[in-house]
Amino acid sequence: MSETHCGSCLCGQVRFEVQGAFERFFLCHCSHCRKDSGSAHAANLFSSTASLQWLTGQESVRSFNLPATRHTRSFCTACGSALPYADAAGGFLVVPAGSLDSELRRRPDAHLFTASRAAWDQGLESIPSFPGFPS
Repeated sequence: MSETHCGSCLCGQVRFEVQGAFERFFLCHCSHCRKDSGSAHAANLFSSTASLQWLTGQESVRSFNLPATRHTRSFCTACGSALPYADAAGGFLVVPAGSLDSELRRRPDAHLFTASRAAWDQGLESIPSFPGFPS
């Protein structure tokens, strides 16, 4: 039985479906991923066999390729949300984990480029946590 995952952008203009299994799930701390996620790391799923189908809004999907690197980011032109992209040269599909609407039961395989990890991204387990905004 093949896996099917559905996803969308924040504004809902773009919706997609991924048919097939993800082989890898990485949390990447490189400076490029930190910049394009605006966070401590990017959380991306990789597949060499899954297929991507745009259900709505494909005309709103743009990709940015960082010159002289292998770094690519696809996004919705309306809301800026990260979206999947197919790397034709590498033969794999990259899906931002946060773009999925369906439940993902897979846990990350590894943290990557930890030498580039942000200085503030250390020991975060020890800071307070709240189920919503603190009161």
